[in-house]
Amino acid sequence: MKNPSHIKGRGAQQKVHNRFFELSHEQRDDFLNYCEIEGEEANTNQTKYIEVHPKTFVNKVESPDVGMGFSANPYQGCEHGCVYCYARNSHEYWGYGAGLDFESTILYKLNAPQLLEKKITSKNWEGHPIVFSGNTDCYQPLERKLEITRKCLEVMLKWKHPTGIITKNSLVLRDLDILKELAKYNCIQVNISITSLLEETRRLLEPRTASIKQRLKTVQILSENNIPVRVMMAPIIPSLNSHEILPLVKTVAALGAQDVAYTVVRLNGQIAQIFEDWARKTIPDKAERLLNQIAECHGGKLNDSQYGRRMRGVGTIAEQIKNTMALAKRKYITGNILQPLDNSYYLQLKNPQMRLF
Repeated sequence: MKNPSHIKGRGAQQKVHNRFFELSHEQRDDFLNYCEIEGEEANTNQTKYIEVHPKTFVNKVESPDVGMGFSANPYQGCEHGCVYCYARNSHEYWGYGAGLDFESTILYKLNAPQLLEKKITSKNWEGHPIVFSGNTDCYQPLERKLEITRKCLEVMLKWKHPTGIITKNSLVLRDLDILKELAKYNCIQVNISITSLLEETRRLLEPRTASIKQRLKTVQILSENNIPVRVMMAPIIPSLNSHEILPLVKTVAALGAQDVAYTVVRLNGQIAQIFEDWARKTIPDKAERLLNQIAECHGGKLNDSQYGRRMRGVGTIAEQIKNTMALAKRKYITGNILQPLDNSYYLQLKNPQMRLF
């Protein structure tokens, strides 16, 4: 049974302090204090949207075990509210907290398409694949109105540039016309995040995301249109969704997914506090066992920052997850294998003289 203090429609159940603020920094909110005194609900559960004006948009990914070289994020913060999200800590660099602030204060970059084109047409750029949503989802709810991601994809299609997408939102189907064109040049791969086949689990972990039914439909439609799809079962959480590996891989493979990747949950930075608070409020009867098994996957701690093992974990439970996923892929992923993205069309457009060779 959920704790009565559970905040419906949100992943994080608390605001947490920003580690980069000085302890002496005083913050006041007289309106919130007044509401508390009067016994009124101060938190209206609304989301704030703030435009920011970055000077660059494409980021080099330094982590060697993430699987991408460059990422681009039209939005900072994410209204999806996934309680386990590793990107929560990045919100602190913008002056906000990793808890409720991350999912209720969204920063957006209207100048992203212009910065993107400037980057990929620069003299020394060699056409490395750029992944949208390396940090936060590029198809979160605000994208429906602003269409920043769509405008960025138009730039990528114009230059036939290798493109990756990671999302858990079926809104990606809105841009099917662009994705189909990119696929003609082997310039697109779409990664759909599906952590469970159960709506109850999805609503707990990812309260403002597309339903499981919609995500499965998205995998199918993309595959039917010859757009390469990988499903990300990330993260796998012991005692919560680890038992779903075989049925999930079987289901998405039947819908056309060409690969399934996974990570074991790790609660880095402030996320450990946020996740533990969430677990004790939403699934109190399972919380202790859940947290202990996560720690068992990381040498007794909720987080392991060591490259190479942090995403997969160590110990008996992590090994069981690894072996089960390997079995599932051998059994069900039997179709076409994902091919590397092609940058030759981009290079020819950028340097027409290459066509002479």
